[in-house]
Amino acid sequence: MSKRNNYLEQEPKANSQQPSAIPYGKQNITQDDIDAVVEVLRSDYLTQGPKVKEFEEAFAEYVGSEYAVAVSNGTAALHLNCIVLGVKPGDKVITTPITFAASANCVRYCGGEVVFADINPETYLLDIDEVRKQLEADDDIVGIIPVDFAGRCVDMESFRQLADEFDCWIIEDACHAPGGFFENKGGEIVRAGSGRYADLAIFSFHPVKHIASGEGGMITTNDKELYEKLLELRTHGITKDSAKFQNEKQFAASQLRDSNIENRKSNSEWPGWYMEMQALGYNYRISDINCALGLSQLKRADEGLRNRHEIASCYYEAFKNLPQITDRNSQFELRTSNFELRKTKIGHAHHLYIIEVEDRLGLYNHLRENNIFAQIHYIPCHLMPYYRELGWKYGDMPNAENYYSGCISLPMYPTLSEGEQDFIIEAIDKFLNV
Repeated sequence: MSKRNNYLEQEPKANSQQPSAIPYGKQNITQDDIDAVVEVLRSDYLTQGPKVKEFEEAFAEYVGSEYAVAVSNGTAALHLNCIVLGVKPGDKVITTPITFAASANCVRYCGGEVVFADINPETYLLDIDEVRKQLEADDDIVGIIPVDFAGRCVDMESFRQLADEFDCWIIEDACHAPGGFFENKGGEIVRAGSGRYADLAIFSFHPVKHIASGEGGMITTNDKELYEKLLELRTHGITKDSAKFQNEKQFAASQLRDSNIENRKSNSEWPGWYMEMQALGYNYRISDINCALGLSQLKRADEGLRNRHEIASCYYEAFKNLPQITDRNSQFELRTSNFELRKTKIGHAHHLYIIEVEDRLGLYNHLRENNIFAQIHYIPCHLMPYYRELGWKYGDMPNAENYYSGCISLPMYPTLSEGEQDFIIEAIDKFLNV
């Protein structure tokens, strides 16, 4: 049994006979996860309790950030980030067309305009040269949202340098890459969401993600001011911190109608019930139930990453000599540094395993006929009807459009057994060699 199969609770299949349905992604719930949730269900706090803070602190330690704010989902995290960074009508923000729609929609929620920049066809990530072109052409761009797509981390150091040159902020969408990293120009390992280069980063805990809490999201940052704003906005814009109160104490204690002015002056304490809504916030809280599950999953996150790496290595070895498949899932990339081209280690988190083929529809249908439910990530955002109505059209993002025409995401999750993976590889080989 390989190392990755130690992650399984059940014995994997030992051969490549047709299995039951194999999804592209899947959660793994253990008895420890169940026990953690039951403990909360039996406690006094189902929400707004101690597990939220515990999850935030553990996650911040995991990614290496100063602060973390747990929220209801990744989309809520993106929305709050745009609010605290001050996105308003007339502002423009750059992001990639190859991402889930929320990476772009969050800008629209605040009245801003989305500016798509094309991808690098080798990495599928937002192309920094294309971003520069957009920045040089438009003075209204205020921010950049790079996405750690499929688990491959963006070179955030280079994006930080570019953003500073044009006075822009950065939100790192790291939903696909908890535990992933890139190597900076000094040879240091920088984890996704560490806050070293991005102003804010966001994560998702949807069931197909590395850490599954049912629903949930996390924001990480090293900026205390942004952190405190986020805490307030996720709970209706309400604060209970007396140091931030704006009303008078007499008003808070309802003593303004007391005719005895000495009584009014003597009130030196804020009443225990008092709170203030100081901003138009939202109910973007996460429950203790979700956080308990997230905490339990976080404890074995690195084990899950190791399994993903082994699965990715098996795919890569199987496909590397097949001319019909384009496989860009190497753990290395060539990057320019100090005017030299060097081979750089990429800490790919392998949320997805994507290949490109000529007959994508044919392969997709063939896999489904064999109970293998591959998926497509993603239809380019700029070609969605909503964004086409805003003026985007086919031909605007040639690299993204070419990628979309051939991409397919193969099953990738830590409990994928060797027998199941063998079956997937054999099914692909059979299709290509008919």
